[in-house]
Amino acid sequence: MFIIRQTNTLKLTVTALLTAIAITIPMVMPIRVLIEPASFTLASHVPIFFAMFFSPAIAVAVSLGSAVGFLLAGFPIVVTMRAMSHVVFALIGALYLKGRREDVLSSPLKSQLFSFSIAIVHALAEVLVVSVFFFGLVSGADYQDGFFYAVFLLVGVGTVIHSMVDFFLAQLIWKSLGRRMTQMAQKV
Repeated sequence: MFIIRQTNTLKLTVTALLTAIAITIPMVMPIRVLIEPASFTLASHVPIFFAMFFSPAIAVAVSLGSAVGFLLAGFPIVVTMRAMSHVVFALIGALYLKGRREDVLSSPLKSQLFSFSIAIVHALAEVLVVSVFFFGLVSGADYQDGFFYAVFLLVGVGTVIHSMVDFFLAQLIWKSLGRRMTQMAQKV
């Protein structure tokens, strides 16, 4: 006889809902810019950040779901692999937030510092992925622009900005839902 605890059911439900949103966003979001190797899909990181507010396991699962969404949406393989690299920043960020979430989210300064720091980790992971394609270590990409423009500016700096905007959106949604989200996250 199996007994399912409420927290496990809640964790599974939250993971499933955020993963479904993460898969759907790249497939349906009308605001997206694709300048290979960079792509910017509005709110594509929001479910990942939201998952980070819950737990590292949920953050990793939602990140993987996001990569599936980019694959199903027909994005180039380099963009899909960049989405796969989100596991890195999601895990690091979620581990940092564990036990510190309310402290970070309630302070504008700490929130911005966290957002910028995790955006740097996010950008470094994506730059690493794109560099593998840029230097031809993996075939399938032919970039006419130089490394500085295509990889450092478009992907690196662009990712930092995009990540911080999406973190702000996730934080705004989290705060607008108020105490209920905090209570639910404590149960997960």
